[in-house]
Amino acid sequence: QAQLKESGGGSVQTGGSMRLSCTASGDTIEKKCMAWFRQAPGREREGVASIWTGGGSPRYSDSAEGRFTASVDDAKTTLYLQMKFLRPEDTGMYYCAARRSEMGGPCSHRLIGAFGAWGQGTQVTVSS
Repeated sequence: QAQLKESGGGSVQTGGSMRLSCTASGDTIEKKCMAWFRQAPGREREGVASIWTGGGSPRYSDSAEGRFTASVDDAKTTLYLQMKFLRPEDTGMYYCAARRSEMGGPCSHRLIGAFGAWGQGTQVTVSS
């Protein structure tokens, strides 16, 4: 099973952009259901985007739709989350995760319990 490590977080002003990366080691993320999640202080972790790395269009939360883009590199070792028009409410710790191999069905960030391999997170802070 791949180990995941997020990077690319930092501080940005409202309206700015940022690209997060999630690098896999020990295995590729080829033909896997991958997702981005975030957690703000005092709030539950929530799904932001999900992508089946074998092809197809990513899915997004209502908040992320139109502003965030999830993608995977050709080597299937790195997952990205391009974020634009950032808002203070986007502030939080961002995690990437891989769905458990025994889980099937649609690849969706809404099914947080289906994800079993998590990175350590990268902090995103958006100031007003």
